[in-house]
Parts: sequence; C-alpha cells; structure tokens
Amino acid sequence: MATKKANVLTIKLVRSLIGAKPNHVAVAESLGLKKIGDVVSQPDNAATQGKVAKIIHLIEVTNA
Repeated sequence: MATKKANVLTIKLVRSLIGAKPNHVAVAESLGLKKIGDVVSQPDNAATQGKVAKIIHLIEVTNA
C-alpha cells in the first residue's frame, strides 16, 4: 500500500526576539525557535499556519 507523505514546513528564525511582543516570543518558543538561525520542521496544518501568520515578520518559511 502506498503511503502519503505529509506536508512539512521548514521554519527558520531570522530576526531577534529581543524587543518583540511577549505573545510573539511565546509563539516562537512554541514552534521551537529560541535563537536566530534555529530551524524546525512542523506539519503544515491550521495550527502551524496560524502561528506562522502571527510571527511572519520574524521568520522564513519554506516547504520541505
């Protein structure tokens, strides 16, 4: 049986969290981003897309 590969987003923190609003810092940390240059892979679902939309000015997103 063929398996379907799940869509995955690769998210990289490119701007500093210093001076960011506390809720933006919390969203970044919930994604696993703590320092500039951190890269994480997250599933491409509604929850992740909402988090990305909240901090899009701090990150770069690519499809993996």
